[in-house]
Amino acid sequence: MGAVLGPGVLALPALAAAAAGPASILAWAALLATCVPVAACFAALGARFPDGGGVATYVHRAFGPRAAATVGWWFYGSVPVGVVAGAWIGGQYTAAAVGWDRTGAAAVAALLLAAAIAANSQGLHLSSRIQLLLAGLLAVLLLAAVIAAAPHLRTAHFTPFLPDGWHSVGSAAGVLFFGFVGWEAASHLSAEFADPRRDLPRVTTLTLIVVGVLYLGLAVTTIGALGPGAATTETPLTALLTLSVGDAARPVAAVVALFLSFGAVNT
Repeated sequence: MGAVLGPGVLALPALAAAAAGPASILAWAALLATCVPVAACFAALGARFPDGGGVATYVHRAFGPRAAATVGWWFYGSVPVGVVAGAWIGGQYTAAAVGWDRTGAAAVAALLLAAAIAANSQGLHLSSRIQLLLAGLLAVLLLAAVIAAAPHLRTAHFTPFLPDGWHSVGSAAGVLFFGFVGWEAASHLSAEFADPRRDLPRVTTLTLIVVGVLYLGLAVTTIGALGPGAATTETPLTALLTLSVGDAARPVAAVVALFLSFGAVNT
């Protein structure tokens, strides 16, 4: 869950709504459907070949060392981009809570990056219990936001359903793609499972269910409760919580975003 439910989910609903409006829900559903075979594939590979190399190990077995090296460099080049994006999301939520501009958000993001670099230079590793706590905290917060926003759903907010045509659904899917990656991460940890053949498929199935419920719930409530405002807010989770608990939601969402961003960046 920690690999898939990262801080990106705190920003992606608004970006998808900006790209396709109510039709962005179709992009969420389509990506969830494609996650099923992808997740099942990595669960099967991790169960059969438990190894810390993960994807690179499977590519090495199938295509040899040159292809495995290429895959390794792809990961090496893409992960730092996600690290900066995760820190920026934490900065946005903090800035929104205290009334700072984008410069303030950038400063908070820089501090998060500096803290993670300093922590890792000393050899800090989050334990599985802390990781479980962070992932569970995000799941509970998302579920609370969905439940709190449900009474504010308005059917009028779903029309027109396709304001920018079918191609906008593809644009939304391109934005949301980064919230659906991470299924390969479990395969890197497969060697740590007591019984990979039994446990990895189980936890993958459970994660698919949890992610599916939370993502679809968040997509529907963001559009249905916020309406056109869903496409303009940089902190959709704060906006959803504010509907029910008022401005008290801002510092809560900011603190949670900081912890989640640091957890993702540190990992």
